[in-house]
Amino acid sequence: MKKISLFFFLLSLFASCTTENIPTPQDEIPSIQSMSTYDVLIEKDVVYGEGLSHETTNSANTSTFPLKLDIYLPDNEVKNRPAFLFIHGGGFIGGSKEQTQIIEWANFYASRGWVFVSIDYRLRDDNGTVPQEWLDYSSNVPSEQVAQFLAIYPAQRDAKAALRWLVANADTYNINTNYLTVGGGSAGAITAITAGISEPEDFRDEISSSQDPSLSSTNLDQSYEVKTIIDLWGSAVALESHEAIFGTQGFDRNDPPMMIVHGTEDPTVAFSGAEDLKAIYESNGIPLAYYPIQGGGHGVWGATVDSKTLEELAFDFIVEQQDLTVE
Repeated sequence: MKKISLFFFLLSLFASCTTENIPTPQDEIPSIQSMSTYDVLIEKDVVYGEGLSHETTNSANTSTFPLKLDIYLPDNEVKNRPAFLFIHGGGFIGGSKEQTQIIEWANFYASRGWVFVSIDYRLRDDNGTVPQEWLDYSSNVPSEQVAQFLAIYPAQRDAKAALRWLVANADTYNINTNYLTVGGGSAGAITAITAGISEPEDFRDEISSSQDPSLSSTNLDQSYEVKTIIDLWGSAVALESHEAIFGTQGFDRNDPPMMIVHGTEDPTVAFSGAEDLKAIYESNGIPLAYYPIQGGGHGVWGATVDSKTLEELAFDFIVEQQDLTVE
């Protein structure tokens, strides 16, 4: 009888241990390497959704095409990896996920244990769908910049779709979605800032699936939370435009920590945008790393601060803010 009682006691004890009490990889802090350690595996042109393209702005004549990303993976068996999604620049007119400097960043991070994702997104000449409110507001923009301004909206929508794709495929790539960084350069930084700070529904729910059927291909059932933002010579112009058009609230003290790098003589994205972001972050008490590159122009990829490259500065910032384990 005692043996039977003991058996049922142990059985009931086992049954009471629900999955909520069992640690999962998502509960564990990822470990990354301080030096380049792993070979890097690359999966190119992975489709993360579809984008709608109009013949002219919001015209009835449309086509769809695949939105693609490249994913760089450490060649290891680790089941608990942080992720870094990077967005290329190009003024919302050009650029590519295969930009040389981005590939260098991808190999830097993937060889140290991150899953690094570089995305393409719709550009000006793709004529992505824009809400009528965004179109109306474009009358406030200089005429020569209207097409570029309209391109901001679908670019943001696509970046958010890529983040949702990453979450939807986290198990496939052993990603811990609690440790997600988004970054970019120039237009990519503008997009990264907005993706990291805006609400999940922003740049998503202003257009319905009936207006843009390609929305249904973008993992709308998924959500994400960005933990750190890497801003390379960007600004908050997209976020501020959304605030002005839709009356949303952009910044608050719960926003992700941000690292800002910006040339003080940038002729393309004014250095004042970096100063404005710095002031906003300081007023809200949000962690910030700020690196003004004295005399630097636009796209100062090769800059160093105290003998550290930008990749190394971002590495230190992400590790500190996410409290990653470094081996």
